Amino acid sequence: MTQTFDTVLKGGTVVNHDGTGARDVGIADGRIAAIGTIDASAAGELIDCTGLHVLPGVIDSQVHFREPGLEHKEDLETGSRAAVLGGVTAVFEMPNTNPLTVTEEALADKIARATGRMHCDFAFWVGGTHENASIVGELERLPGAAGIKVFMGSSTGDLLVEDDEGVAAILRNTRRRAAFHSEDEYRLRDREGERVEGDPSSHPVWRDVEAALKCTKRLVRIARDNRARIHVLHISTAEEIDFLAQNKDVATSEALPNHLTFSADDYAERGTLIQMNPPIREARHREGIWKGIAQGVIDVLGSDHAPHTLEEKHKPYPASPSGMPGVQYLVPVMLDHVSKGRLSLERLVDLTSHGQQRLFGIATKGRIAKGYDADFTIVDLKRSETIRHADAGTKAGWTAFDGMQVTGWPVGTVIRGKRVMWDGEIVTPSNGEKVLFSEALAA
Repeated sequence: MTQTFDTVLKGGTVVNHDGTGARDVGIADGRIAAIGTIDASAAGELIDCTGLHVLPGVIDSQVHFREPGLEHKEDLETGSRAAVLGGVTAVFEMPNTNPLTVTEEALADKIARATGRMHCDFAFWVGGTHENASIVGELERLPGAAGIKVFMGSSTGDLLVEDDEGVAAILRNTRRRAAFHSEDEYRLRDREGERVEGDPSSHPVWRDVEAALKCTKRLVRIARDNRARIHVLHISTAEEIDFLAQNKDVATSEALPNHLTFSADDYAERGTLIQMNPPIREARHREGIWKGIAQGVIDVLGSDHAPHTLEEKHKPYPASPSGMPGVQYLVPVMLDHVSKGRLSLERLVDLTSHGQQRLFGIATKGRIAKGYDADFTIVDLKRSETIRHADAGTKAGWTAFDGMQVTGWPVGTVIRGKRVMWDGEIVTPSNGEKVLFSEALAA
């Protein structure tokens, strides 16, 4: 008897654990049911992927969608709209909202807000604080929780645990991998005088290399002392790459397209639009992070999507807030780097899907494999486009990548077997569900 499928992706080039090659994918009940040569007549719906590459659904493990409390910048619906327009099938959203996501009740509120509104699948980081350190082991295993996130240096919002004992108290009680914004708050306070009014290029002078490296060294030491697993977010320095290469047993790390694409030279043209924490730095750090990609030190890519309104961003530095939108352009910016030979398509897949599944223990996502969720990012490697403010799906309505011409473009977003975005149009809205994690399935 011939097997039938709800949907078949036909004629594409699939990139998965088996390499890169021409394979069809059959989908049944939202899961991958077969990979290989499939007769088109077996499909209830046929998606023609001729000339396209079918990647595992991209998972962006660091986004700030600003809800609740800062919805004038972004909300869960608009942020997820930008995500699926960019080929992203799932996101992990950050806890520095208002109120902060630091309790079981706050997490439940976010999940309720997301259900029936978000276009992609979702999980939420829970903020680690001095006050909830004793119960983070319970919070990190709640359904919908991506894990525990700690800010060791101040950024947007009020979450801050700058002291060693505070970090140790949290790590003593975690069992999953905790994520960290690693900048030394004490050094940041001491160096505030380095900021130059009206000059965003002084941002990396204030938040200097030592602020990042010193904090990351402290963090690794505390993690070792407490036999904990840690994940260092948005690496911005060449020195951290060299240090983390010697500490892979306890620490994984993330890089951003922002730090891989821009350098301090771009402040002259883009100004506060590329102001972020940790900062865009001199070109040698960009090259150092690329070395970390090539050497396997960097484990995953994220966008650190952190929108503000243009009115806010156009305030004179340092009154201008740090952060930029990014979830919509994670895929095209990195595909352009693939087209330029900076990394292979297979390495990009590892950094945007396989890596997230491996690090965070995602159940049934992050691979094109039988039995996994039918999540796909479908891309045209030959398509050239110019990134423009006008096409931004985010509520903020702008992008620091404006004017950049890229080769490689997401043309389809499929989530649990449903075509959510196709050729720039959202065709199945508000279908997002909680991401499941192996370490939380019994919670």
